[in-house]
Amino acid sequence: MDPCLACPLCAGSDCQHYHRDRRRDYFQCADCDLVFVPPQQRLGAEAEKAIYDTHENDPGDSGYRRFLSRLFEPLNVRLRPGSSGLDFGCGPGPALAMMLREAGHEVRLYDLYYAPDASALQQQYDFICATEVIEHLYCPGEELARLMDLLRPGGYLGLMTKRVLDAKAFSSWHYKNDQTHVCFFSDRTFEYLARRFDCSLEFVAADAVILQRRPCSAGCR
Repeated sequence: MDPCLACPLCAGSDCQHYHRDRRRDYFQCADCDLVFVPPQQRLGAEAEKAIYDTHENDPGDSGYRRFLSRLFEPLNVRLRPGSSGLDFGCGPGPALAMMLREAGHEVRLYDLYYAPDASALQQQYDFICATEVIEHLYCPGEELARLMDLLRPGGYLGLMTKRVLDAKAFSSWHYKNDQTHVCFFSDRTFEYLARRFDCSLEFVAADAVILQRRPCSAGCR
């Protein structure tokens, strides 16, 4: 093991080899439980985008909408009418943003490749959603901290990603085979995030969680 290897989520140095397949190695952090691919085995930006360009996420596809409803429905019932939000990592077909707009909310878009509008990352929101995004992040600790800073007190961060169960299940897990997937979260990882950012945490589906920033106390600004 590389003695300089650090967890990309919590920067912990106690990272042990977890699994190896024919393409990549995977390590697990003892502190936050994240399973991750080491930096030298990640794709470059051009190869990564080439894979993203093959994805077909049609906002009008009823099956895709049903998939997204696992986050949309529990998030929407928590939101006040006319809330403002950000669809982070929206991709070329921002279906969830469309669903939230149809429900009466205002939604801005940001995606590194398909909607690189930096101004969207310079204001605060009532909610932020990231569906099938965080498993792609090379620096998830930095990115999630930035998203938390964009949330107003009491705001919601809704995340969709499939969760790690154990090493045996991981060995035959199809989800790891996508080479753009480099970080894999477990229940314990999300519990770590809730502690780190002082948030409440709800597991609303097998692949969806909602973190809520603590509401502002009386007299705070």
